[in-house]
Amino acid sequence: MDERQIIACLDIKDGQVVKGVNFINLREVGDPLELGAYYERDGADELAMLDITATVDGRKTFSDLVSRMRSVVSLPITVGGGIRSADDAARLFDSGASKVSVSSQAVAEPALIDALAERFGSERIVLAVDARRNGEDSWAVVVRGGREESGRDCCAWIAEASDRGAGQILLTSMDCDGAKGGYDLALYQAACRATPLPIIASGGAGTMAHFVDVFTQTGVSAALGASIFHFHDIEIPKLKIFLQQCGIPMRTRM
Repeated sequence: MDERQIIACLDIKDGQVVKGVNFINLREVGDPLELGAYYERDGADELAMLDITATVDGRKTFSDLVSRMRSVVSLPITVGGGIRSADDAARLFDSGASKVSVSSQAVAEPALIDALAERFGSERIVLAVDARRNGEDSWAVVVRGGREESGRDCCAWIAEASDRGAGQILLTSMDCDGAKGGYDLALYQAACRATPLPIIASGGAGTMAHFVDVFTQTGVSAALGASIFHFHDIEIPKLKIFLQQCGIPMRTRM
């Protein structure tokens, strides 16, 4: 079994880390640089920085903040929000991003995935998908920070993006996001059937047992957490030890 990863996520609005439930009722959590430095010390395998209002505001992603984050962390950083072109991605890579994540613009312009993969390599391109359940075994893709239905089926979109050159999928359950009731296991099982690409599970973690469930009952390669890590409900070193004790091989940072 491949080593699994734990990813810490910073949802950023107006220069501050925020967190809500089901993408609404956002509250400020703290300074992104302080939290990034904390996750560097605490053993996160990767850091996700998501500019959650860049698309809605019609502006470019915060490359200056990425540069400052890179000065305080050595972790791989995935940056998303407001990326509309290969030049936008290039600016973020120049600022220190390890990977870029595309979501709404990729739905509107699927060829963006092809262009990014061709220019930078698939391994640096993450497709972010926000999914809302619309049936017993069906999920719809939602865009613009959860504000609009896209008309696309989640698993079909993941399969198409995989063919276009995406290298990884960051899949968030809107129904479970921030609720701490556990991951939507059926969603990740379906997504893993739709693509051979590594999938990051996002949305719903509330206990260590939830991480065990998503790693043992689905084929995801990584699990992402936000508020449970921000507020120290779960400490990453203890989580990794617990998962290893449950027979789940975890990546060890050098």
